[in-house]
Amino acid sequence: MRISMAVREAAINAVLHGNAYDPGKKVKLDFESTPRDLVITISDQGKGLDMSKIPDPLAPENLLKTSGRGIFLIRSFMDEVHIHPSHSGTEIKLIKHVHGPAVGGKEASP
Repeated sequence: MRISMAVREAAINAVLHGNAYDPGKKVKLDFESTPRDLVITISDQGKGLDMSKIPDPLAPENLLKTSGRGIFLIRSFMDEVHIHPSHSGTEIKLIKHVHGPAVGGKEASP
């Protein structure tokens, strides 16, 4: 559930903030599964994200706001988050470390 919430928040940010609801712009999602990680990459075609303009959702003046927690939630739910803004869009890479099967066919504990 946490992974799906992180992907949903990143996709909403790409459509809303990145592409500004422009129907001519696309959002691309890539999913990759490796023996150690689940990697989800979401890219938009917006003008790029200025990380310095993202307000702190834990600041007293922001605590009662009904929005502005997307990146905070994404970082809370994933093991690694890499955000790469550029003038041609923003790419966010979400990584969740996974554990493969242990001896005897049982899954390893997280």
